[in-house]
Parts: sequence; structure tokens; C-alpha cells
Amino acid sequence: MAGKTKTVSAESGKTLQTIVNLWPYMWPSERPDLKLRVVWATFFLVISKIVLLAVPYFFKWSTDALNGKIDTSGILPLFMAGAVTLVVSYNIARIAQAGLNQLRDALFASVGQYAVRQLAYKTFVHLHKLSLRFHLERRTGGLSRVIERGTKGIETIVRFTILNSVPTLLEFVLTAAIFWWGYGFSYLAVTAVTVIVYIWFTVRASDWRISIRRSMNDSDTEANTKAIDSLLNFETVKYFGNEDMEASRFDQSMARYEKSATQVWTSLGWLNFGQAVIFGVGTLVMMIMSAMAVQRGDQTIGDFVFINAMLIQLAIPLNFIGFVYREIRQGLTDIEQMFDLLEVDAEIEDAPDAKPLVVGHGAISFKDVYFAYDPARPILKGLSFDVPAGHTVAVVGPSGAGKSTISRLLYRFYDVQSGAITIDGQDVRGVTQRSLRSAIGMVPQDTVLFNDTIAYNIRYGRPGASENEVRHAAEIAQIDRFIQSLPEGYKSMVGERGLKLSGGEKQRVAIARTILKSPPILILDEATSALDTRTEQEIQTALDEVSKDRTTLVIAHRLSTVVNADKIIVLRDGGIAEQGTHSELLAQNGLYAQMWNRQREATEVEEQLKKVRETDELGVVVRGKPAGE
Repeated sequence: MAGKTKTVSAESGKTLQTIVNLWPYMWPSERPDLKLRVVWATFFLVISKIVLLAVPYFFKWSTDALNGKIDTSGILPLFMAGAVTLVVSYNIARIAQAGLNQLRDALFASVGQYAVRQLAYKTFVHLHKLSLRFHLERRTGGLSRVIERGTKGIETIVRFTILNSVPTLLEFVLTAAIFWWGYGFSYLAVTAVTVIVYIWFTVRASDWRISIRRSMNDSDTEANTKAIDSLLNFETVKYFGNEDMEASRFDQSMARYEKSATQVWTSLGWLNFGQAVIFGVGTLVMMIMSAMAVQRGDQTIGDFVFINAMLIQLAIPLNFIGFVYREIRQGLTDIEQMFDLLEVDAEIEDAPDAKPLVVGHGAISFKDVYFAYDPARPILKGLSFDVPAGHTVAVVGPSGAGKSTISRLLYRFYDVQSGAITIDGQDVRGVTQRSLRSAIGMVPQDTVLFNDTIAYNIRYGRPGASENEVRHAAEIAQIDRFIQSLPEGYKSMVGERGLKLSGGEKQRVAIARTILKSPPILILDEATSALDTRTEQEIQTALDEVSKDRTTLVIAHRLSTVVNADKIIVLRDGGIAEQGTHSELLAQNGLYAQMWNRQREATEVEEQLKKVRETDELGVVVRGKPAGE
């Protein structure tokens, strides 16, 4: 992974720091309306806790009223001291408490979803800022799963941290105070011991489950990665008949997920059982104490019922605090990798004083450029050449000579290790990436399209272009007639990665969107490699027309496409072996001449084979002519 990472891990003792990092999402300073919603949601939650604690009192007073021993100590007015009135008040309090909780959730819903949206957006933007090196080393399926789990984890943490942790602690404190004030220190002591042991057990058991959860997440990511990778390479799988192998690889990952998921649910069962035992013992002790006090006459039946009701109510937040802790810890585990992504430094960043690129004529210059993807394997070794404004310069050479690397460096997907690349005298490292890339148009060798309409993919070159401009670009790229022949025309879907189109059709779409972009600088990276000879000639004519008055860098393997270039540069082993016009290079009888002769011989052989096939097909037709004709 490129760049430095600072892992925010649930196991590294940085849980508090992670909560601090999440605070801007829980308390969005840029949205006062949402902050007000948080305040009101918290207010109604606290009120609901107070109302909740009043419910057992109404139950106690109702029981004593029915038993003829009611004593509200002046807390209630006389008109509310009747048994029926107290029963009604008891149920009204329960309904009010439920209503306040729902009002809290409704108020906070937009806050939680806004937090999810903001973090997802921030992660998405950050991923686009990372270098090409990072994305080449990552797997798309695993990356999408990390983001999916991370956003869900954020929603869980934001909701539980703000709306449950502090109010639940408040409920513990109030419950303990009521027991102490109403029934003495012994009840407080039993409550405190029960809660402390319960929380200790919950924390220890939840920490144990974290490692199991992480293993399940890893297996889930691996299975999803294999599935997406296999589906993206659907045709390759079919070519080699490896459906069974792909299914087996996926099933192996799912088997590991199955094992981990089973352990997750089994461990949850043990956790819940342990919690039930601890709280059950605490409840047993307190109920025995209260029952004995009733027999002595120190408490009423209402007190016994009251203590039981308080314990039942205490069980809910106790169980919920365990749930909250588990969810927060699991949420931290889920977003751990997302925060890792956010902490990855972008390899290519704009300089603090970067200015927009000012393109006058569009002259390009490579000055003693050294570059290597891996220090042990240099690619470019002191490369120097110029592309004068408005001229077409072609770069050719054997595979691995560094041709495509030139376009990546010009686009600043990578930075050179030494030397400089300039456009109109401006070092590309000193201008903003956005302005640099907006000035360059690219027709790549491997065209990948969005799974959308043909019109969308062409308009991607200039999103604000009109329908007529899109059609005009398609006409220049020699693809308008094909599009018109489709049932849905420009609204036809191209499929995942453009798989519904042929290689030549995809490349012509790429040419059309570059034409629509109309940049001052063009890069044609094997722009006609997927086309047949006839179509290549048609497209080449269109490209020659588009290249007029534009600075054009052509990266080619097929030499017939660059014979009209103003200059041809022949690369070998990261340096310039030869340069000149097509005729000049042939006259030198060097590397370019050898490449030209080999390609010409291959073309002649291909044409002869084509004629043979046509002759054979004609012979079959003649020999198969019906008698009498």
C-alpha cells in the first residue's frame, strides 16, 4: 500500500481517539439545524428516562391502594390516590415514555443518515485522490465491502454514542439513588455489585468476540472480492471453462465465512446466557431481601412489586448497555479499515502554491526524465524529447520500453524521480492536477466504459454538452451510424465495462468522448489497436482531422498508424534509440526499419491467408452448386 497509514484499531487502545475522530459526524458544526435536532433528541430522551422511573411508583401505589395501605407521602394530590386513577396514570406514563423514545428516534434519524452520507462521501473523494499505484494494488470487491461495512458501522456508533450511552448511565445513577434513599445501603450495594459484575463480564466477553468478528469480516471481504473479480472476468471464465474452479474458490471463502459466522452466533449465545445468570442472581438476592422485609412488616406488598418493577426496568438498560458496547466495538472493527483508507497519504498531491495550468500553444517537453515503478527495475533512464505546439510526435518501440509510462507521467498519475516534464514551460508538478488533466485528452488502448448509456459515455468527455454536440462527436468517430442502428439508439446500455460492445466500438466511443472534450493536447495510446484495417484507416483519417492544430502524442505499436507523424521517437530500454520522420528512420535501417519490415511481412502474410480463405470459401460454393445450374 502506497503512503503512510495510521491504524485506528479497536484492539490498539485507541477507541477513545476513534470516538474523537467521529465527533464531527455526531455533532455537525456546518449544520446548525442538525445540531439543534441532536439537542432536542437528547432532551426528550432524558425526559423519557425520568418518566420511565415514575412508572414503577405508579405500580407500587396502585398495588398499595388495592391493598388499602397507600402512602404517597404527599407526593400525589388526593384526587390521584384512587386505585383506578393510579392504574390509568401507570399506563399513561408507559405510553408517554414510549412516545418520547419514538420522538427521539425521529429527531435523530436525519442526523445519523447525514453522518453516514458525509463519511461515505469523504471516503469516496479520498479514494479518487489516491494514486494509480494504490488502485492497481487493491481489489475492487474488497474495497467496496470495506466502505459498505464502514458506513453501517458509523451509523451504529453515532446513534448509540449520542442517544444511549450517557442517558443509560443517568438511569443507573437515578435507580441506585432511589434504592439507597428508599430502602437503604444494602439494596444499593447489591445493585452496584450486580451492575459492575455484569459490565465486567460483558466487556471481557465482547472483547473475546471481536477477534472472531474480524475473522468473519476478512472471510466476507475475500468471498466478495472473488465473486466480483470472477464476474468482471466473465468471458475469460467461459473461454477456459473454469466455472467449477471459480465456484470452488468462492465456496472455500464462504466456508471460512460460515465457520466464523457460526462462532460469532455461538459466542453471542454464551454472552447472553452469562448476562442472564449474573442479573438473575442479583435479582434473586434483592427479591429475597424484600420478601423478608414484607414478612417483618418493614415493607408493603407495593414495595415488593416496586423493587421487582425497578429491577425489570434496570434489566433493559443493563442488557442494552451490553448491546451498545458490543455494537460500538463491532462498529469500530467494521470501520477500522475505512479509517485506514482515510489515513493513506495521497502519493500525488498538488503543491501548496500550485496554480492552474495556462495552456498557450501546448508544447510538451521531457527533460532528462528518470522513472521506475520499482527501484529495482528502472523504466525511463534520462529520457529527453520535445513535442512542439501543434505537432504530432509518435513514440514507438518494443513492449516494455516505457511507451505507456510516458502518458501516465504526463497525466501525473506518478511523479518522476528525476528530471522534469513541462507544458508551455510549466512543470506539471507545479500546477493543479485538475487543470492539467482538463487540458489533455486521452484515447487509451484498453477502453473501459461505465455501465450506462452510449450517450452518457460519450458525454463523459464534457458532461454539459448538448445532444447535437454528442452526435457530432460520434459522427467524427465513425460510430453514429452504428448507434442509430441500435433499437434504443444513444440510450442503449453498454453493459458492465462496456462488454455489450465490440473492442472497435468501445474504442470509437472513447475517441468520440475525447473529441467532445476538445482539449488542446491529445494522447493516443494505441487508439486503433482494436480495429480492423479498413476501420483503422477510417478512424485514422478522423484522428488526423482532430489532431490538426493540436499538440498530439501518439503511442503506437502498429507503425502504419504513425507514418504521417511530424516526428517518430523509437524507445529501447528506457531511452531513445532513434528519432526522425518515417522516411528518415527507414533510411537509417536501424531498429525502426526492422520493426517496420517485420510488421509489413506479417501484414502481407495475413492478406495472403485472407485471400486463401476467400478462395476456399468460393470453391466450396462452386463445388456445392446444385445440378442443372
